[in-house]
Amino acid sequence: MLKIRLARVGKRKRPTYRIIISEAARDTYGRALEIMGHYNPLTKVCDVKKDRVLYWISQGAKVSPTLNNLLIDQNVLTGEKVRASKSKKKGAAAQAEVPAVSEAKPTPAASAEEKLTEPEAKPEAKPEEAPSEETK
Repeated sequence: MLKIRLARVGKRKRPTYRIIISEAARDTYGRALEIMGHYNPLTKVCDVKKDRVLYWISQGAKVSPTLNNLLIDQNVLTGEKVRASKSKKKGAAAQAEVPAVSEAKPTPAASAEEKLTEPEAKPEAKPEEAPSEETK
């Protein structure tokens, strides 16, 4: 499968990126089928060959999420931006997608916690009588 993505070039702490197309399994430092532009995140300069990007997309190439958002900003593609990073923190949208747990059916973990916190009802035992003096 072909993928249009960013390949990092440039010096340490001074990144620049090439917009390339290559096989999805191939390393971005390896040989690319075509270089379709470049992007400098420090100056926000982006040069893209729009006609070549649209050609490869029409041929079935997929676009990486980060580059998709960049191409939407550059008016090369139309549509909605996608979430590019996989953050560990849950956002408000991610929490809205999780269905609320109904209180009618407690989860097994909740019922286990209830068993630990609630003392079990024991039948009242008669207090033991003191040993009689005859048995001593």
